[in-house]
Amino acid sequence: MDFKFLHIIIFVLFLLPACQQGKARPDSTSKVHHVVVCWLNESGNKEARQKIIEASRGFTSIPGVIDVRAGKVIKSERKIVDSSFDVAIYLSFENEQKLQKYLVHPVHKNAVKEILKPLVHKIVVYDFIE
Repeated sequence: MDFKFLHIIIFVLFLLPACQQGKARPDSTSKVHHVVVCWLNESGNKEARQKIIEASRGFTSIPGVIDVRAGKVIKSERKIVDSSFDVAIYLSFENEQKLQKYLVHPVHKNAVKEILKPLVHKIVVYDFIE
């Protein structure tokens, strides 16, 4: 067997387990997703819904925010689908630390105080990491 080829095989055998371990555990650099589901005080109020959607667009100015999407519910008769809410907001972040900074950022805090709290009676948040 070629000596150079043997070195490559040994290198790969040591490298593969290390790669797998890194992928099994999310770390501080893993992408984070933040889903906010809102129920309006006046369900179906188009103006209130639009205010929330427009305020959400401002979150793109916050460092660490990769993407922001917001929109209205799609009504469904499927039992597995919860279509009782009015507005959903989706954000993605570079990592968990950026999510934490977003939560205390003045743009976010102002939107919660001035837009969300006056218009929404229920909010459910789902956070997950890749």
